[in-house]
Amino acid sequence: MPTPLFISASPYARDVLALPVADLDAAVDYYTEKFGLAEVERRSEPHTAVTMERDGVQFGFAINGGDASQEGASIAVSDITVARQELEAKGVKTANWRVDERDGQKFQVFFVVAPDGLCYYFNQRID
Repeated sequence: MPTPLFISASPYARDVLALPVADLDAAVDYYTEKFGLAEVERRSEPHTAVTMERDGVQFGFAINGGDASQEGASIAVSDITVARQELEAKGVKTANWRVDERDGQKFQVFFVVAPDGLCYYFNQRID
């Protein structure tokens, strides 16, 4: 069994299961094609929303009036190089390939800003 690429996702602001988007169907198409997510649930209450998943890690996108340019998620991955190559091979622009330091630990990171305005911080801890 291959090692899962996505390990976890944490929101920048409120809830990684309610990231704001303006067009739910466009979001589903983009995240399916580019991030390899699969739709697992769609609901209409309290907002029109969809839950998507990859490697057991869930993301939610909702038409909830939020500002996508102020939201996104930190995505921990098992192999940062593979994650970057996979996204770039699908035409996704990645930026800021660098090493960050937090709480005495180092992380190889890069960013993706999706067409909906959401920003993703891909990271892998460097041992």
